Formats: sequence, C-alpha cells, structure tokens
Amino acid sequence: MKDIHVLTADAIAAMEGTAKTHSPNDRARRVNKSLGDATGLSGIGVHLIEVSPGDLTTEHHVHYHEDECVYVLSGTATMVIGDAQIPIGPGDVIGHPKGGAAHHIENTGTEPFRALVIGERAAHDVGDYPRLGKRIFRSAGLPWTVADMDDLTFPIAGKK
Repeated sequence: MKDIHVLTADAIAAMEGTAKTHSPNDRARRVNKSLGDATGLSGIGVHLIEVSPGDLTTEHHVHYHEDECVYVLSGTATMVIGDAQIPIGPGDVIGHPKGGAAHHIENTGTEPFRALVIGERAAHDVGDYPRLGKRIFRSAGLPWTVADMDDLTFPIAGKK
C-alpha cells in the first residue's frame, strides 16, 4: 500500500549500511543505516549507527537550527558535551537542543556502540566545530559550506 512505510527488523538487519567518515576528523567513523530515508521521512532523519571501539560518532560540533537526540541500543561510550564527559550505555537518551553545547560520542568500550540518532532536517542550518575553529552552513538545496572562523566577519549590533 502506498501510504504504509514499515521497515521490519529483518529488513533493517539485511541493510548493508554505509561506511561514513565525518570529514573534519578521520577518527569519526561509523556505519550508518538511514531508517528515515528508507521509510519515506523527509522532515527528520533517523539513523541506526554503529561505531567501533576507539572511534567517534562525529567531530565535536553544535547545530544552531536543528535539534538532535541519541538513543543508545548497545555498547558503552563516553558522551562529551562541552567539556563534560558522561558515561552512556543501553537505554540512555541524550538530547542536543539547537544552539546547545557542542558534543560528540567516543566509543570507549570494547564492543561496537550502536545507537539511533534522530535529528531535524531543516531547510537551512549553521553549526560550529569549535575545536577546529570552523563554521558550517547549509541552505535549502545546496551542499554544506565550511569556513574558517578567523575568515568570518561578525557585525556588531548598532554599527554599520
């Protein structure tokens, strides 16, 4: 039926997944299964990720226009939010409100870390990689653009 979008556990298990490296950081490697895409979602992304021991989910980052959250399925890891390091494991949920603290997850366990990562798919977004001094921009239909923070000019309110 046209309006039924069901992805069974067997179908998810059979999905190959895509090996991804978050380009700003070679340690940020994961296998990604885009469950949202497979079920026809366009306003939110739902990804089943698997991260090997010692690897990161992403470069330390923050989004200014998109909320995201993580639901841990298996394995243990360290959630880094700002400078805080928080041990996480199965059943834990982490929310990252838009404009909140920069964050990433490091698999500090000895087994693969598996989680659902869910986030908005806004028409535009701006984010920062504070440890790299970079800002990312995306506008509807265009790819991400990355700029060095030192190259950007920020007008001061009230000045021309």
